[in-house]
Amino acid sequence: MFGAFRTSQVNFGGLLWKSPWRLSPTRKANQRKRMKAVDSVIEAVRASGVEFKALDRNLALPKESEMKPKDKYTTFSRTTEGYRKSVHKVPKFTRLTLRENPRGF
Repeated sequence: MFGAFRTSQVNFGGLLWKSPWRLSPTRKANQRKRMKAVDSVIEAVRASGVEFKALDRNLALPKESEMKPKDKYTTFSRTTEGYRKSVHKVPKFTRLTLRENPRGF
């Protein structure tokens, strides 16, 4: 096929969505920054004196500074070999709370 829609390596069978298999230092720094921002919001709500169940749950989670790097940048996945999956491979990982893992993982 000739013209604008001729086949190339990419659309003939190469990778269409390229996502790196490892988090870059910049993406790690942004992840830490987001987690610190969430921690500061939780602390501000607690300091305001408001009490509700979701706040109690979030206060029980570890803060960014208390987490191991393995927990900051990976999450539990039943389907992945080794049961850990890099955070950036999880859809919408910036919107989820990925601070809890099953015991032992």
